[in-house]
Amino acid sequence: MENQQERRQSFSKRLTQIELENRMILFSYTVVADFFEFQADHLLFMNATDSVGKQWIFVGKFHASDNVGNYVSINLPWFALEKGLKVNDEISFTEIPQGNRPWKNFKVVIKRRIRLFGEDIWGELM
Repeated sequence: MENQQERRQSFSKRLTQIELENRMILFSYTVVADFFEFQADHLLFMNATDSVGKQWIFVGKFHASDNVGNYVSINLPWFALEKGLKVNDEISFTEIPQGNRPWKNFKVVIKRRIRLFGEDIWGELM
């Protein structure tokens, strides 16, 4: 039961080459449906705090596509540069409840796979 609740409070994805080139991450709307109400072509704003306490504002957009369905794109140009994001890094957003405010607050965490003594270990980027 705890894992289901944890999944509802956060969403994550491994980054692809195309996402890094465009400094934009794409989520299927079903992945983020618990957090945002879909409104085609509308913007969304996310306040986020990273692992070292730095504040970020991410701007996203809702998209409707006949080919791939509804999805959300989230721009992260300065964040991607400063964090040195790479293909297969995992980005996670965990909601920080703020009551009835019109924007969402999240903790954003980046994890990278590191090979250590022949074993894969996921480490958090700071």
